[in-house]
Amino acid sequence: QVQLVESGGGLVQAGGSLRLSCAASGSIFIINAMAWYRQNPGKPRDLVAHITNGGTTNYARSAKGRFTISRDNASNTVYLEMNSLKPEDTAVYYCYTNVRTHQSDYYGMDYWGKGTLVTVSS
Repeated sequence: QVQLVESGGGLVQAGGSLRLSCAASGSIFIINAMAWYRQNPGKPRDLVAHITNGGTTNYARSAKGRFTISRDNASNTVYLEMNSLKPEDTAVYYCYTNVRTHQSDYYGMDYWGKGTLVTVSS
């Protein structure tokens, strides 16, 4: 199995910055993609940023220009640098990955972290 452990969440004032980290471990042949999602109670879990194994990125409109996703393939870690934070960024942030656990796997499997809370005060 694959485990994802997030860290870096916390309380920050509007305009501040946070850096989230997510380390993947377990049975990993190759990580196809990693991403950050966020969710508030009663709301859908929305994509914030996504990065492929080759480094191609995709951002939600609300994050583009303020957030930067990156990854360290050597350590199977994905980061989300969040700048100019706004109160509306407050949410539980979840790490996501699509992983091929074995070379023979035709498709990758999806895995989720347990989430880390980001609270932005005004």
